[in-house]
Amino acid sequence: METKDAIIVGAGFAGMYMLHKLRSEGLTAQVFEAGEGVGGTWYWNRYPGARCDVESLEYQYGFSSELQAGWTWTERYAAQPEILRYQNYVADKLNLRRDIRFSTRVTAAHYDEGSNRWTVETDRGDQLETRFVIMATGCLSSTSLPKFDGLENFKGDWYHTGGWPHEGVDFTGKKVAVIGTGSSGVQSIPLIAEQAEHLTVFQRTANFTLPAGNRPLKSEEIARSRTSLLDDRAYARTTGAGIIAYPGNEALSTEMTEAERLAEYKARWEAGGFSFLGSHGDMVMSHDANSLAADYARERMSQRVKDAACAELLLPNDHPIGVKRLCLDTGYLETFNEPHVDLVNVRVHPIERITEQGVQAGGKEYEADALVFATGFDAMTGAINAVDIRGRAGEKLSDKWAAGPRTYLGLGSAGFPNLFFITGPGSPSVLSNMIVSIEMHVEWITDCIRRLGSGNLGTIEVDKQAEDEWVAHVNEMASETLYPEANSWYMGANVAGKPRVFMPYPGGVGVYGEKLAEVVAADYEGFRLSA
Repeated sequence: METKDAIIVGAGFAGMYMLHKLRSEGLTAQVFEAGEGVGGTWYWNRYPGARCDVESLEYQYGFSSELQAGWTWTERYAAQPEILRYQNYVADKLNLRRDIRFSTRVTAAHYDEGSNRWTVETDRGDQLETRFVIMATGCLSSTSLPKFDGLENFKGDWYHTGGWPHEGVDFTGKKVAVIGTGSSGVQSIPLIAEQAEHLTVFQRTANFTLPAGNRPLKSEEIARSRTSLLDDRAYARTTGAGIIAYPGNEALSTEMTEAERLAEYKARWEAGGFSFLGSHGDMVMSHDANSLAADYARERMSQRVKDAACAELLLPNDHPIGVKRLCLDTGYLETFNEPHVDLVNVRVHPIERITEQGVQAGGKEYEADALVFATGFDAMTGAINAVDIRGRAGEKLSDKWAAGPRTYLGLGSAGFPNLFFITGPGSPSVLSNMIVSIEMHVEWITDCIRRLGSGNLGTIEVDKQAEDEWVAHVNEMASETLYPEANSWYMGANVAGKPRVFMPYPGGVGVYGEKLAEVVAADYEGFRLSA
């Protein structure tokens, strides 16, 4: 049987950096990737308008000046093709492909207590033995398609934004129906509308969306980043979201006059991006504070839609601002000013079935030549649970997580030695700049494996009590915020039957990083290290 020191599942940003770090330690590592190339999320998500919502100069690796020197971003918010080109550039620069097997999906990873090793299997018949299994599967990589009766009878073509055809789709002259108005819907709808003869948008939940303010990068911005990236990244690790572009205002809303608040809202709104969420320090902690910001956001949103009735449908009133993933858009709300674009509120007119000719909702059939499902992902746990992972005594990880994911620090789970998650549930992950969180985890895992080697140790395993305490801590912190009040994918609410548990760690990147350092300083407190 083929043996490796480590098996890495996934070749996105996390898997690529993990491979690079392990090779730099002299370890043998094999990456398995279901796609035909590197990229992870950015390999699969090629829908029209797919774009990062973290600024390009921060959404890049921060560990190498050499990598940075050879790459120049063009836009404030990079689009999917540019991000994927960057990832391919990195793969070439670091010669990563020689240790990646593409078009290969890991199907099982079983732990053997006698040998303290894992056996990993793939859908192509590979079987390898390894000390470490590292899940670099990404938080938004397992698509979610709700069950729609009659979909199999639809005579047109249908697509999911998370698995878009690589050759693209031409909607010219077609009647198109888009189901879903989360980030992928908000980004794709304006571009689909430009092509379609008629577009019908089916909205279950109106979302807060802010203008992205995208633009070409200025030469002076690029020049500054050339010299400051490593320092910027170190500082980003001390912040709440791992982002330095939007310093938050620490003042509470009650400590500001109305004029000060409105000025802060206006400046941050017009700056674009997530800056608005930092208008005051109690944005996601206090109903009163949040309502002030939400009212301002709704007012600014409504100004972009000409028809008052349509605007009312597009304004979110059922959740606080910022507790679902805030959407950044380019012309989304203005799209509904176009005469060939209709909006259907599926809470009032629920989708009953997909027909041969389109979508039946509220007793009415809406004709469509093509359907686009912008219904999101089985976030954070879907891709992990898709692998048959079995730890001590043959326990299945998916069974252990049946009532919600249980981890310590989002890095490991009790009963599964030498199994690591990168940006797993229980870590800041999706509440942060993912690149910052990825780098923190990859470097922590690398240091941990080095510690095992230097101490002639065989395994590291989460202590059950530490796991219980961490899960309770994450839940307690979430309960002190407004996050649990929204039916968001943070809570698993977009997937039928998925437990409603707040999955990311809401305490911030800086606080979380301090905890990681404390654990290491105490020789991996909360873990059991064995010979």
